[in-house]
Amino acid sequence: MRIARLGAFEAERPAVIVSDQEAVFVDDLIADWNRVELENGALEKVRAADLDSRARVLISDYRLGSPVARPTKAICVGLNYLQHAIETGATPPPEPIVFMKAPDTVIGGNDDIIIPPGSLKTDYEVEICVVIGKSALYLESPAQAKEYILGYTISQDISERHWQIERHGQWMKGKSFPSFNPVGPWIVTADSFEPDDVRLWCKVDGEMRQDSRTNDLIFGINHCVWYISQFMELKAGDIINTGTPQGVGMGSNPTRYLLGGEVVETGIEGIGELRSQVRNYR
Repeated sequence: MRIARLGAFEAERPAVIVSDQEAVFVDDLIADWNRVELENGALEKVRAADLDSRARVLISDYRLGSPVARPTKAICVGLNYLQHAIETGATPPPEPIVFMKAPDTVIGGNDDIIIPPGSLKTDYEVEICVVIGKSALYLESPAQAKEYILGYTISQDISERHWQIERHGQWMKGKSFPSFNPVGPWIVTADSFEPDDVRLWCKVDGEMRQDSRTNDLIFGINHCVWYISQFMELKAGDIINTGTPQGVGMGSNPTRYLLGGEVVETGIEGIGELRSQVRNYR
């Protein structure tokens, strides 16, 4: 199943994608795809409904919002692709590098990416994003993690490298600017997607910059969920960005950052594609 939220900003309605062009609204069954509703069985309620009898709408007639409403946590795993660690000159980590970004960075997958004032080092990062389906704390093993995953979506984890690396403190400073986490276009539920060896890519103005597969992950997705649950309670609707492959602007020689005016296209095999216009802050 593919679940989504369609509509204007802060007026999105929960929906199910029933074909590549069509969706049905389910806001008579659940208020939204959010933490409270997911904790109260939103997915099960929708699965039990007769979706075939519902009126269909064209997806193209609506804005695709973030497929999960207002996640309480946006968690990131850094340097989690072997070739990306090599391109940045970093030693592959012995255990996952985990940091946070502000949840308010999460926007619709096709919404604009806004370059902060004066930034010359804003970077792109395609990532497979895990959406948590129910509370997870102190999981016993990585094998148990899949039971707690609602599904998978695409994240464009935008980073401002000056604030991330050249200023003192934690990486989250370079990760938390408004619009720095387009997510979408929808969530593919865990029962219909296998994330362990799929292609993911990112284009800037039509030029392929990142093109890899999730089999280059240092720590697998289930491992990351299990690991994070050892020191943080994951809640329904939380998202985890699981790392980016090689080809980021920072890793190029010379560096190739976003400066405004570009179009960033982000895709993952079996999920879909995002398309964001890059604009300068006004």
